[in-house]
Amino acid sequence: MSSPAKRLPRRDAAANRVSLLAAARIVFNLDPGASLEAVAAEAGLSRRSVYGHFANREELQLELVTAGARRVASAVESVTHPDPLVRLALIASTLWREVESVRVMAVVAVRGPLALHTAAALGSIRANVRTAIIEGQTDGSMRGDLPVERLARLVEHTALVVLEDSTAHPLDTREGGRLVMLMTLATIGLGWRDAGEFIDGHSELNWPADPEAAGGNASIEDTSRGRG
Repeated sequence: MSSPAKRLPRRDAAANRVSLLAAARIVFNLDPGASLEAVAAEAGLSRRSVYGHFANREELQLELVTAGARRVASAVESVTHPDPLVRLALIASTLWREVESVRVMAVVAVRGPLALHTAAALGSIRANVRTAIIEGQTDGSMRGDLPVERLARLVEHTALVVLEDSTAHPLDTREGGRLVMLMTLATIGLGWRDAGEFIDGHSELNWPADPEAAGGNASIEDTSRGRG
């Protein structure tokens, strides 16, 4: 006898799961220690509905972080540019754009109990950063007095410091994007004036007043005017 077909989740159950994840994104960004009951209330569902999908808060946060990390990694993978300095700045600004609306939860994801899981999910981003640094050190545009791995870690920590600081001292999307690029460029060797002039001299690094006008997470094409 042939085995029975795998039963698909009921449509309302699948919709409830989506609603719970959307609610968790809001609730945990306000309070990472919030209860599942708070998530259920935000989703307009019963406490029993939550436990029908997630055994505990940690399981729900794990799925939320996993989905978020995949989204961020996918956005960064679309960043391409022949100039490693521009590419690294674009990686930094893309990361900011993807996580600034959930910055509290993003900090928890990379600093909290799920840090190792998050690091594994974001491995492709770290590889892209290392590649850009190798190219920058080779062409002399980035500092060469530090090993690639150490400089890559410092770039990562710099972006996290900006993110963490913004949870206590809010920045709007454009301010945060510019700051994370400035700090990244400073970490890899540019002076603060040079970093600002570099950003201003490359149109792809200047965000429009409305971030949606930039095309969201679409692939970033080379529109550089070049380094002078």
